[in-house]
Amino acid sequence: MADQTGRRRRGGGRAGAAARRGGEVIDQMPWSIPVNADRPTEPLSPEGVEAIHEGAMRILEEIGVVFLNPEALAIFKEAGCKVDGDLVRMDRDFVMEMVAKAPSDFTITPRNPDRAIPLGGNHLLFGNVSSPPNYWDMEIGKKVPGNREMCQNLLKLTQYFNCIHFAGGYPVEPVDIHASVRHLDVLYDKLTLTDKAMHAYSLGKERVEDVMEMVRIAGGLSDEEFESKPHMYTNINSTSPLKHDYPMIDGCLRLARRGQAIVVSPFTLAGAMAPVTMAGAVAQSIAESLCAIALFQYVRPGTPCVIGTFTSNVDMKTGAPAFGTPEYMRSTQMTGQMARFYGLPMRSSGVCAANVPDGQSMWETSNSLWAAVQSGTNMVYHAAGWLEGGLIASPEKFIMDCEVLQQIQRYMQPEIWATGEEEIALEAIREVDNEGHFFGIQHTQDRYTTAFYQPFLSDWKNYEGWEAAGGIWTAQRAHQMFKDIIGNFEAPPMEDAIREELADFVARRKSEGGAPTDF
Repeated sequence: MADQTGRRRRGGGRAGAAARRGGEVIDQMPWSIPVNADRPTEPLSPEGVEAIHEGAMRILEEIGVVFLNPEALAIFKEAGCKVDGDLVRMDRDFVMEMVAKAPSDFTITPRNPDRAIPLGGNHLLFGNVSSPPNYWDMEIGKKVPGNREMCQNLLKLTQYFNCIHFAGGYPVEPVDIHASVRHLDVLYDKLTLTDKAMHAYSLGKERVEDVMEMVRIAGGLSDEEFESKPHMYTNINSTSPLKHDYPMIDGCLRLARRGQAIVVSPFTLAGAMAPVTMAGAVAQSIAESLCAIALFQYVRPGTPCVIGTFTSNVDMKTGAPAFGTPEYMRSTQMTGQMARFYGLPMRSSGVCAANVPDGQSMWETSNSLWAAVQSGTNMVYHAAGWLEGGLIASPEKFIMDCEVLQQIQRYMQPEIWATGEEEIALEAIREVDNEGHFFGIQHTQDRYTTAFYQPFLSDWKNYEGWEAAGGIWTAQRAHQMFKDIIGNFEAPPMEDAIREELADFVARRKSEGGAPTDF
């Protein structure tokens, strides 16, 4: 599945030369699963790891976490935890026993098994921007509410780029579709426009059950086949500080009982929703994650779970969230150490606070992405397309981020640091000696097309060459590329019978009213 050769092939809607179709705009790297060969950055000493663990355990034992879900409260009471109203305190022995039941690695298999993604170990996966309510592109020139066409176009980018491994939540919220049926239309679009691993919002019974059924149909699976291994996943956030809401826990319990994957990512902003110190914020985040993972393991031991981090800081002048900061990078690295301590796969994010695809957006996102690499993250949410702290999705930013993601993938390819006889190249050095150059010798000629990363968006011309070519800035190039990709996009194949069954399911559930929105 993973092509680590670094050979340059055009990549379109599907991976591999055999699956190449029309509609190819750029010469991108082939589909592959990056393997992180670097030792993780570990700012915490062993005593520091133990201190954060001790802090998390004392939070769970002494302070407790609120669960606004009666079923979860009953399960915790059955398990012997202290339940006082909706506040749950749990013994560390129970927590650690349950967390130990979670697998350290697993695989999610979407409708196209060639797009299966391994979670855990040294694997590094990137996903699209998820859940912004607003959209920005250079043609519109301002922030506007998302709609279905914008969402579809961002899904096309999700499918097109081989460096995007999974389809997260809605890449922009299509607010032109009523909330009661939005999940039906968007999941139909996601399942027909992409063949990558699929996400469900854990927002109540109807949405979760509908998405599970649609993923089952799209995969041509029986109920038994669907439940035999993960085919999809959800991601939930705790309501920091120290609270889990009703619908997210309800959805996760439904997914756990059917063997699907769950990512638990507290959204802790130091100084606002968590202590101002990063150690305190990480300890709180770990506690909020582990108590939910313990619940899911009690319900179904072996449920595939990922511990997530969304720990950053606020601007203490305004209270606004800040991302890609030094504190964000360190908290991500610290959480990576804790994830390894608990033997769990880890999720982090590629995020920024910038409002448009400018320099700030790229240095903050690059900081976030490299923190993911350094921390040993397995699953990077929002790796492409995120702006304004998650309030805006942008196709230009999506494409600019994919350039960075490809560079990270190339950085991971082991031939760069190979040290065999051909790589040491003594004969080539002897041939050139003290007088010549390496451009024309056979050693270079045999390798020049694959030796170095070739960008699809960066412009390496000098100023005069760039100016003569029109002086086009990066975001402008990305916008034109977006238009070209959308104009030439071809959806991945799907059997007509499966497409019809999906459409029939959507029509039936719409006629039944979809999901309730008034409570």
